[in-house]
Amino acid sequence: MANLLTEKADQHGYESYNRMAFFTDTSICIGCKACEVACKEWNRNPVEGYAVTGDSYDNTGSLGANTWRHVAFIEQDNDRIEKAREEGRQLVSLGMPGVGTQPAAVDTTPPDTGDFRWLMSSDVCKHCTNAGCLDVCPTGALFRSEFGTVVVQDDVCNGCGTCVAGCPFGVIERRDDGGVTLKTDKTATVDYQHDDHAGINVFKKLAQLKPQGEDHTPGEKMPIKNLGVAQKCTMCYDRLKIGEQPACAKTCPTDSIQFGPYEEMLAAAEARVKVLHEQGLTEARLYGANREDGVGGTGSIFLILDSPEVYGLPPDPRVPTADLPQMYKTAAKAIGGMALAVAGAFVMGGRK
Repeated sequence: MANLLTEKADQHGYESYNRMAFFTDTSICIGCKACEVACKEWNRNPVEGYAVTGDSYDNTGSLGANTWRHVAFIEQDNDRIEKAREEGRQLVSLGMPGVGTQPAAVDTTPPDTGDFRWLMSSDVCKHCTNAGCLDVCPTGALFRSEFGTVVVQDDVCNGCGTCVAGCPFGVIERRDDGGVTLKTDKTATVDYQHDDHAGINVFKKLAQLKPQGEDHTPGEKMPIKNLGVAQKCTMCYDRLKIGEQPACAKTCPTDSIQFGPYEEMLAAAEARVKVLHEQGLTEARLYGANREDGVGGTGSIFLILDSPEVYGLPPDPRVPTADLPQMYKTAAKAIGGMALAVAGAFVMGGRK
């Protein structure tokens, strides 16, 4: 599904897109959160606070203006594991896009599994082929980069929040300036004054020994940037421009997060699913790799071990602007029909 608003490279001043992508393999993620920390440190995103969410080892809660890579532990018992594998077998028998069918000679007996497991979720902005946030932005603050990513220009965004409603994944969010309500109750706002956690004075720790930017004075609390402005993952656009990988991919110790040209990441994802199926892990499937879905595929491809809903992902995401061309055509036909009807009425009335 091509989107003429976003996918014509020449409309954005490029001869072509050198589209880059993430491939996040959750089957080998260990939940260390190195990617989450690296993202925050590189982009100087503020802490989320230390409120207890009730979820295993998860203090950030969800993606948002302050968290651009979110790692979560999903607890599953043996019954849910078996259901996931059965769903996976049905998907394989239907022919998953780009994965193919299993060879008949392969033993797909699942490996021994305990009564409990943790699935690791490592979520990030999808950098959709058809990006709703980009389509609906009234100021041009969001743009499609030469790497095919969607980036917010902090100095152009006026904080209107239109992009927040345009994202089918709930990724983009306005950074709290005291006048907006976040998706979850996060305490690390500009008014947050609780200094200590587990014996560590967080704000003293933030007073680094050397300047961390032009707006930072050593020994003083580092200011929060871009208050009231829409914020999300840029795929570390500043790093890509100088030939570096995104901070999360660079930091990942298990290569759970891979980064490279889109076609290479897609091929790696499909190959990995095939290997897992041959090992009996029929629950393995890809998310974001289907170019015929409601966002035209994504620049962040995930290998998941259960249905998307288990990971907090919409099963059939659809960008609000995807049907605009067809809507315009239908409206034009309707207007044309009405004009012909009115003209016909005048003609018939004149004959009388």
